Amino acid sequence: MLALPPVTRAIIIANVIVFLLQQVTGTTLTALLALWSVGTPYFAPWQLLTYGFLHEGFAHIFFNMFALYMFGAPLEMFWGGRRFAFYYTACILTAAATELVVLNATEVGGPVLGASGGVFGLLLAFAWYFPKQRLMLLFPPIPMPAWLFVTIYGGIELVFGVTGVQPGVAHFAHLGGMLGGALAILYWRARGRFTG
Repeated sequence: MLALPPVTRAIIIANVIVFLLQQVTGTTLTALLALWSVGTPYFAPWQLLTYGFLHEGFAHIFFNMFALYMFGAPLEMFWGGRRFAFYYTACILTAAATELVVLNATEVGGPVLGASGGVFGLLLAFAWYFPKQRLMLLFPPIPMPAWLFVTIYGGIELVFGVTGVQPGVAHFAHLGGMLGGALAILYWRARGRFTG
């Protein structure tokens, strides 16, 4: 079992606390902190970050926090807490920006909530730095290397986003998280600050 480094632990705890507050306050936190389209009266700039701490039900937060534990912990141990925090935040922000572009283009009002954009960024980084690590699908239970798993998953998200097969899921936020992660890694490599 993986140890839980401090930034990953703090993000998980913050998400759980906010989720518990959501259960007490009803829709109040969603109205204030979820990501709403810029064209609606509910939009506020802080939502570009705060939406990543809200969740829509137990299964939503459970799977996001499980993925954060599985992929965030090894990345934080590999990078260190400061770089990990920067990376995760960048993924949350680019996921929000990407989803806003789609919301405004389609004139849909939102709200968007969940840590999935950050989680998809972590998936990308995990496949980038640990490409041969074996991951197991739940359905069907097929082991595959991380690079293949993440490539397939990203492809599915793109297809679902373009076709609208799975409405109510922010597929472009997921892809935006991956895009932000790729840009952060490429920036580090171009600057020669982090070649690992």
